[in-house]
Amino acid sequence: MKRILWAFVLLGVLAAFLAAQNTEPPKPPAGSSPQASTETKPIKVLVDLVNVLFTVTDKKNRLVLDLTKDDVRALEDNKPQSIRFFSRESDLPLRIAILVDTSNSIRDRLRFEQEAAVDFLTTTVRPGKDLAFIVAFDVEPQLLQDYTDSTEKLSKAVRSLQAGGGTGLYDAIFFSAKEKMLFFPPPEPYLRRVMIIISDGRDNQSEHTREEALAMAQRGEVTIFTISTNRTGLAQQGDKVLKYLAEETGGRAFLPFSASELATDFQEISRELRSQYSLAYISTNSAHDGTFRAITIQSKDKGVRVRAKSGYFSPSQ
Repeated sequence: MKRILWAFVLLGVLAAFLAAQNTEPPKPPAGSSPQASTETKPIKVLVDLVNVLFTVTDKKNRLVLDLTKDDVRALEDNKPQSIRFFSRESDLPLRIAILVDTSNSIRDRLRFEQEAAVDFLTTTVRPGKDLAFIVAFDVEPQLLQDYTDSTEKLSKAVRSLQAGGGTGLYDAIFFSAKEKMLFFPPPEPYLRRVMIIISDGRDNQSEHTREEALAMAQRGEVTIFTISTNRTGLAQQGDKVLKYLAEETGGRAFLPFSASELATDFQEISRELRSQYSLAYISTNSAHDGTFRAITIQSKDKGVRVRAKSGYFSPSQ
């Protein structure tokens, strides 16, 4: 009886072994490579698409809204580029940084700045689509409100601003661009990353230089708009700084004569953000060397002005 039981056990083991052998995948033919098997490996293609947002105005600084792809051309390091995509962008999601100078030099104008900023955020930020954050800066930058689409939270943060201390403008730009705007990957759809700076432009506290702050903003694909708080009626060095930062990133500098004009300037920024163009090209320079590439967007109509970022940093290996 025991011999019969052992026989059945042996037969079961043998059957299991044969079944396992039959379920093994077939071996590839002799001489074939492993890639010749049924396994399919993905093919990766690297495409370096350069996106450029730009604004076009006429001689009276009025927005020009009827251009087509054939009306403009793009150059990188003075070499013509083939425009692959072109559109008028009026509805792209916004990522907005509001940087407010709270140093002693703007103490008497802070209330006007607060209310103008609140009005701008209330009318510009679209819940569920746009996000904004608030940074106050004097000696150092302070994040008062992180990214949110709640205009109530943003307004509360703006109204909590208090003046005092020196001015660390470049550190505030560097911090905001690096910590809050650089980490967004090339988005789908493309986002507009906008920094609005309210300041007199005079820096006396920053550890970073003007060029370091600008480079970080450029790496973050940030467009800078500036509103000067200088009310002397005379051109100041700080105004030149603000204008430089705006022009290099494709933005615009506002020099209001009175604090009450801040609201008008904010409204103009909001309108401009809904009236830009977007183009994209694949750079003829395929090197991934991390260098800065100069960009020029030109209109065939010499009577208009094109504002775009001055360039971008190529991807590095």
